[in-house]
Amino acid sequence: MTGCVDQFQNQGFFARKSYSKQPDRLAGFGNDEISNASVNNDALVRFVDVEKSYDGDTLVVKELNLDVYSGEFLTILGPSGSGKTTCLMMLAGFETVTEGTILLDGKPINHLPPYRRNIGMVFQNYALFPHMTVAENLAFPLKVRRFNRAEIEDRVEKALDMVRLSGLGHRIPLQLSGGQQQRIAVARALVFEPKLVLMDEPLGALDKQLREQMQYEIKRLHAELGLTVVYVTHDQSEALVMSDRIAVFHEGAIQQLSTPIDIYERPQTAFVAQFIGENNQFYGTTIEIGNKSCSVKLSDDTIVYALPVGVQDIGMNVALSIRPERILIGNNIDSCQNKIKAVIKELHYLGDHLRVYVGLPNSVEIAIKISNAMLQGVPKPGDEIWIGWKTEDCRAMASPSQ
Repeated sequence: MTGCVDQFQNQGFFARKSYSKQPDRLAGFGNDEISNASVNNDALVRFVDVEKSYDGDTLVVKELNLDVYSGEFLTILGPSGSGKTTCLMMLAGFETVTEGTILLDGKPINHLPPYRRNIGMVFQNYALFPHMTVAENLAFPLKVRRFNRAEIEDRVEKALDMVRLSGLGHRIPLQLSGGQQQRIAVARALVFEPKLVLMDEPLGALDKQLREQMQYEIKRLHAELGLTVVYVTHDQSEALVMSDRIAVFHEGAIQQLSTPIDIYERPQTAFVAQFIGENNQFYGTTIEIGNKSCSVKLSDDTIVYALPVGVQDIGMNVALSIRPERILIGNNIDSCQNKIKAVIKELHYLGDHLRVYVGLPNSVEIAIKISNAMLQGVPKPGDEIWIGWKTEDCRAMASPSQ
């Protein structure tokens, strides 16, 4: 397959661009282990103070400032109603901008119709023409752009090779599986060599196995063709797997913009911590604050030591956030600064790990992940055990209610 893509590039179809590594230009980059996105110096897309309102009163998108760099895979992630799809539709030209400016290659595109933006688009429902063959679907964007017949045939054939569906050009979409239809939708978005490809929850209609397969197919095309992709999803696992950077949206604003590792390991708000991956969250009040740790009193007077994130005042209500895999049990807690006696509530065997639900003295229930390599001597429901975690693995952030 790599050979096919190389052939396309050598012949000028999907010509590979040269991208320099500039991690310092990306918000959220800076850690050596994750500064690996191939990007250009300049933003291909720039949102400048962009706002969107449908009724003239409520803002669906609020003061959005966001750069998308050439060659990167940026995911806009958030729950339903967070404004993520609206941002994509404004960029595509299917929604108007209420305030602010969107730039593509340094030029304002607010008033350009979608067909003049040279942007490829992939939708969740495939949006293939049911009365056309696969080849005709792929040829459609080329005909609109007045490519000659010979070049259309050549590009359609190469696009089918690219998505590993050679020989199926004569079929109609209903004769293909869901995964095959989505591959055709991706190929149609790429066949005219757009500057930018937008994907709006493109895998949402697929089953789990096909969805995971397509994640790697799309990432393969992104890497091999040097594409710039803006991808919208509400699936945080999908975002972690596929992205160079993730913009986490909530209530029309970006909560955090960073790499997948930063988003997961170093969330900056209680919302991001709770939305991304599995997370235990409970609440307390700060009683002491230092540079690298703070002391938080729980409702039962238990003291928890945590890393303060944007927390500066004593007496502040905070949300404590800790991942299930960071909590240790039994003899493993000797190096932990936090040690609490808990009661086993439930045990769930999940193959590669055991999920343990325990109750804390303040009636809070939290989850713990234990690798299946450490399952010997695991206690039973009703047993009392000691659990613990390190200060740096627990983050204290402003409570969402504040």
